[in-house]
Amino acid sequence: MANQNEYVKTVIQVLHDGEKGFPDIGEHLKDPQAKAFFMEEAQTRGSFARELYAEYGSVTGENEDIGGTSIAPLHRLWGDLKANLGGGDHTLLETAEQGEDAAKKAYAAALGDTSISGAMRTILLKQQSHIMASHDRVKSLRDQLAQ
Repeated sequence: MANQNEYVKTVIQVLHDGEKGFPDIGEHLKDPQAKAFFMEEAQTRGSFARELYAEYGSVTGENEDIGGTSIAPLHRLWGDLKANLGGGDHTLLETAEQGEDAAKKAYAAALGDTSISGAMRTILLKQQSHIMASHDRVKSLRDQLAQ
């Protein structure tokens, strides 16, 4: 079982992944509303990462750069490849939903650890509600564009 610091680090990494991944996919989307959502969501993920990282540093005393996950660059490359091979918005949104699934999983794991409490838990809970809504929006966009 990972310690609470590892769970929070994973959430921060996934947020960094989203900060980079959302605009990568957004730039290839043809639907203007979806494109705007992806660009805005990238900024939100960056803001969430900074907020959580600040609390993480105050709790742990660590100030190392956490960065993103090791798999994220490959995931972004896969999305770019799909776009360059003519994959439409639906295909790109499927890729984005996979990233959103990873974010949901990271938050669930962190919040499942009862040793994470106080301000850290409050931040995670607030952010998780946004992450869940974002996931649902990506899924809804994907389903709309499947028709």
